[in-house]
Amino acid sequence: MPDTDPPARPPSSPAPRRGRPGYDQATVLRRAIDLFNRHGYDGTSIGDIAKDLGLTKSAIYHHVPSKEHLLSAALDEALDELTAAVDAAVGTVPAGGSADVPAYERLRAVVHQSVHILVAHLPAVTLLLRVRGNSEVELAALERRRLLDDRLARLVTDAVAEGSVRADLPPELVSRLLFGLVNSLVEWYRPGGQLDVDVLAGTVVAMVFGGIDAPDLTT
Repeated sequence: MPDTDPPARPPSSPAPRRGRPGYDQATVLRRAIDLFNRHGYDGTSIGDIAKDLGLTKSAIYHHVPSKEHLLSAALDEALDELTAAVDAAVGTVPAGGSADVPAYERLRAVVHQSVHILVAHLPAVTLLLRVRGNSEVELAALERRRLLDDRLARLVTDAVAEGSVRADLPPELVSRLLFGLVNSLVEWYRPGGQLDVDVLAGTVVAMVFGGIDAPDLTT
């Protein structure tokens, strides 16, 4: 028989490389917020976050520059949408379109909207309510909360001037109590339960404004 070369083997496929798990920034932030809420910000290390994501401690820096960066992003999430809603309601945002709407209606609307915002960002708001000003990031968040109180108090003042809110209640106190009531929902409300968020928001508004509405002077 003539000598023949053995048939060529097909090239073998290279073994798949095991790289780092892929995460988008939103997923990394969600997981970090969950850990901060469960163990406290100071009680959570960047290594803990990496472990939760299935990453090495060095690999997580490909996703985020620092733990403080994650805290800052979480607090921004908790505050940005509410800030925009309050700014629009008090008319500080030119595109808000609220100038022709009575202050009382804008006040009711922003309280209703704040419930929806809290529910949509419940973990981040929960974290926000736990900060105590232990860093520059936390102090900045607390200052933003103070400014929100001030802006909402302005809206209450405008509603008093219209005669639609009781004049014997200090606007600054009303503002703090309004936000305090909404923020208290983090203690027990869980999205996805039987209580619809629209029902929740409507009930909060009904309770609040049943107490601060100006009395009908014609009765």
